[in-house]
Amino acid sequence: MKNLGGKTAVITGAATGIGRALALRCAGAGMNVVLADIDKAALEATRGELGQSGAKAIAVPTDVSSPERVEELARKAVEAFGAVHLLCNNAGVAFGTSVWETSLDDWHWVLGVNLWGVVHGVRIFMPILLEQGGEAHIVNTASIQGLITHHALSAPYQVSKHAVVSLSEQLRFELARRGAAVGVSVLCPGWARTRIGDSGRLRPPTERPGEVAAFAPDQEEAYEHCMKAVENGADPDEVAARTLDAVRENRFYVLPHPEWKARIRDRMEGILDERAPDTTLY
Repeated sequence: MKNLGGKTAVITGAATGIGRALALRCAGAGMNVVLADIDKAALEATRGELGQSGAKAIAVPTDVSSPERVEELARKAVEAFGAVHLLCNNAGVAFGTSVWETSLDDWHWVLGVNLWGVVHGVRIFMPILLEQGGEAHIVNTASIQGLITHHALSAPYQVSKHAVVSLSEQLRFELARRGAAVGVSVLCPGWARTRIGDSGRLRPPTERPGEVAAFAPDQEEAYEHCMKAVENGADPDEVAARTLDAVRENRFYVLPHPEWKARIRDRMEGILDERAPDTTLY
């Protein structure tokens, strides 16, 4: 989809971080922008910023884990702009601890946003993209942690991002088999300066508050490492720029941090060699 001007982008997780950067880049390319996020205050701030730049944008508070809310998002997007050409399933959170110490509530929350949010986006928007005809594109935000084995702080996050990569690969296969003019990209960024480490601010209340586990000593070390890496990470605008380049080029894998490619290669070779995953804290 080389020409973005005059077309419409729907971006979830658009209030902050990579989602906000994608919204600004899409607006800069002359697109109409539909902003979706559960953080209403930050969402409205981003909409105001786009409005001041002269872009046509609407904000739709959206919990992507709810199919009803995503259906409402799609309806409002079409009502406002008549069509949808670019869907960025970008909303994501990171929370929880180890596989067995993370509560069921937190497993459900992280997978609900990171995985089911993408599932709902694809299921609800794909019929619109196909029926309206012409070129369209979907970007699913995974993570470099969807391509490597990482000593991740949040087990649900790691699991969800591997699932998003697989879902995106399957989606591309299915669309290609049907000859559809809908492209697919999976965005796998490394460390970037976002609020992912502050996801707990958006965590819904739990009926079992005592189930929220504290970090074990080795996890405290991992947390400090991750927060420092995020603080020193890439500018989200750089990630967004590379993502729109991939949309224009119809490129599937979007790897804005090429320094991680050696670890991806090591993981692939390790699987072929039947080696156990590395346990190094990256």
